[in-house]
Amino acid sequence: MASATDKFIDFVDSIRGVFKSLGNAVSGQSGEPGKWQKPTKIFVVVFVLFNLVFGWYWSNEPELPIEEDVASSGVVGHATTTALINVVTTLLKKPGGYLTNDVTPPSLFLDNMSNWEFGVLVQSRELARALRNDFSRSQSQSVENPHLADAEPLLSSPNNSWIFPSTEGKYHEALSGFEAYRQQLIDIQQGDAQFYARADNLANWLAVVEKRLGSLSQRLSASIGQVRVNTDLAGDPAAQQATPNGSQLEVKTSWFEIDDVFYETRGTAWALIQFMKAAEYDFRDVLIKKNALVSLRQIIRELEATQTELWSPIILNGSGFGVFANHSLVMASYISRANAAVIDLRKLLEDG
Repeated sequence: MASATDKFIDFVDSIRGVFKSLGNAVSGQSGEPGKWQKPTKIFVVVFVLFNLVFGWYWSNEPELPIEEDVASSGVVGHATTTALINVVTTLLKKPGGYLTNDVTPPSLFLDNMSNWEFGVLVQSRELARALRNDFSRSQSQSVENPHLADAEPLLSSPNNSWIFPSTEGKYHEALSGFEAYRQQLIDIQQGDAQFYARADNLANWLAVVEKRLGSLSQRLSASIGQVRVNTDLAGDPAAQQATPNGSQLEVKTSWFEIDDVFYETRGTAWALIQFMKAAEYDFRDVLIKKNALVSLRQIIRELEATQTELWSPIILNGSGFGVFANHSLVMASYISRANAAVIDLRKLLEDG
């Protein structure tokens, strides 16, 4: 009786023979010369063209919607909720759909679009969290809206799950929750849902936006590497941190991540433009009273500059004052100015 080792060797030999026969057939070395050679070449050409065409089409970033799409219906909170719904809907239904969790070409190779989607998703999650915890509640001990309580964690589901449960399925469920909350808002006869357009609520959300923009600005600026003074403890002699660092830190974004950070920033700004425009409707009276309406519009203007069409096929990473452009530094300048404007706006809301 043959041993297990002999059986395994026979199995490997048989598999090798099958692949050798296929190779001969494709190369025209079998009894029927070139039988599979032409169909194989045609298939390869069609497959490559398919991936190039659809990859290019699916890589196009969605246009910003016209302002009327998020205009208020007269009900406070309608514009902000609608903006969130529109952004998440676009994320799922743009050309190619949601691509981050795809495991087949051409989506598998479209990492720039995946990073753009991540930037949009992070801002959507943070606004959803603000809706659940701040905008829809009058005080810390208020009962939260059940639709938002269900939808917010669904939107925080893993962004790369492609099967059972799929990311798209969870995000569609979250959309249903946001739509149910919006329907409650506009049904003034019931009064089951509320949106409180107060200065402190808006300031709480802006504090989160401020940190996100500051982080992106640092990562963009570090595309060419920089040495910065360690300000982590803000000069407080009694402050401590888990892992001690030197007085100076060298910060540099990996060469492989430069385009990832750039497109994540583009997605972040794309979503924030719509959320800020919605806030202008819902918080208009508060902004006027705090003399902060112009500050909000300046933030929108800076963010819109980040959406200028990119004519280069790649993200260039030239030195700061070198011959070649550095797209990351250009993007960082707009994001830094938007971040500074957010800080000013938050201070106006808190102190004005």
